[in-house]
Amino acid sequence: MDQPPRIGRYSLVRRVGAGGFATVWLARDEQLDAEVAVKILSENWVEDEDVRRRFLAEGRFLRKVDSLYVVGVHDIGEADDGRPFMVLTYADGGTLADRIKAGPLEFAEAVRIITQVGRGLKHLHARGVLHRDVKPANVLFRTDPSGDRAMLSDLGLGKSLAEVSRITMPGGTPAYVAPEQVMGERLDHRADLYSLGAVAYAAFTGQAPHGVASLGAVMQIDAPPPSMTTLREDVPDAIDVVVRRALEPDRDQRWPDLDSFLNALREAHTTGKVPARLVPAAEMPTPAAATGPVDQATALASSNEPTVATRPRRRRRTAVITALAAVVLAAGGGYGGYEYVLSRLVKVENKPLSVEVPRTWSQKAVDQGNSLLVSTSTANWQSNPQIEGVFVGLVTGSTLPRSTTAPEGCTAGTPDTSQQQVVTFQYSCNQGPGVVEQYRQLDKTKQLRIQVRESDPKLRQTVLNSVNYAPLGD
Repeated sequence: MDQPPRIGRYSLVRRVGAGGFATVWLARDEQLDAEVAVKILSENWVEDEDVRRRFLAEGRFLRKVDSLYVVGVHDIGEADDGRPFMVLTYADGGTLADRIKAGPLEFAEAVRIITQVGRGLKHLHARGVLHRDVKPANVLFRTDPSGDRAMLSDLGLGKSLAEVSRITMPGGTPAYVAPEQVMGERLDHRADLYSLGAVAYAAFTGQAPHGVASLGAVMQIDAPPPSMTTLREDVPDAIDVVVRRALEPDRDQRWPDLDSFLNALREAHTTGKVPARLVPAAEMPTPAAATGPVDQATALASSNEPTVATRPRRRRRTAVITALAAVVLAAGGGYGGYEYVLSRLVKVENKPLSVEVPRTWSQKAVDQGNSLLVSTSTANWQSNPQIEGVFVGLVTGSTLPRSTTAPEGCTAGTPDTSQQQVVTFQYSCNQGPGVVEQYRQLDKTKQLRIQVRESDPKLRQTVLNSVNYAPLGD
């Protein structure tokens, strides 16, 4: 997008970030002669009233909190093209995600940052707000004469504690979200505590816990992640015990509140001992107990054939979906509640491929002789524009294609090469659902090919983003 000269009274300097719903610009408030961050809703969401409402709600949540450890909102307005924007504290020190990419943090630095983020969460909770998306990318740093200060940002998924006392829509970032949040359960402060524990795990080890990349996978977590010492040998046992207790899937087994977790973390760091009054080490699962078997619904097909994905074996946590459906309907959800449950994604997986598909596709797959979710023949898939579903396959290639053969009745647009080692094609079709196709370079000779057919463009992109790959042997 071309940089506009200004938004409202703010002169734009450069774009500093962009997400699925908004773009953030470094700007100058000429009246106050100060650098600020301007966050503006993306053009493609300006007509979506739900997204617009959530964007404005984020500004209200931030405005409720006056904290050194939460990004402040200083102004809100509407641009000339009708898009809402908010003016935020400018964090000039980058994100925690940037620092973790360079490797695990020094222990004292990690404890300092987690403590500051925890203080920000406490201030949010005191004002009746749950963050629901605590992750390294949402921890920003602002420099001042004494060093830098960690601040929580992005309350796009924020909810009032009054709202989350009821059933909520699932959401969050898979690697850092609490299991109960993914399952749409009633939430409390312990959901944010879990996410803070996941951020701590990443800060100490350089890797997020569990390594999950989809919300469906989070539902299958039934134990804390492996000991951090398996990733970094010098992690003190006391710190390991404290962090992994914060990551208990059962929230009743976690620390009871943020103060308990933060105090225990500081004590473990300064004394090298687990606070005995708070957590007996014997109560923590061993690393071996923390890693369970992974469901394998199917075997990997030959290198040039798509992977046949089927629904995974039902596990304890997936039963919550049925219970949630009953609760939504019993609460008066009516057809809207029923449609909500059916529209939720279902994970179908094998090793090394997994994908989440719309729940409604499962019945369609039965109706069409199980030919819906994937195709066993590229030729049949390409020649039938009426099929909805997803093709997932491993193909041979050392160079990503810059052109493809479009499905029958479809025309390919300009390929998107903005991501490294990825090329995406959008197809305009005369009939049948819309089509998006993507190739991802996995190594020198192997590519992952994904083609999604779905009439809803947002759902089409969601399914595309949910396809995950892990190398053989992982």
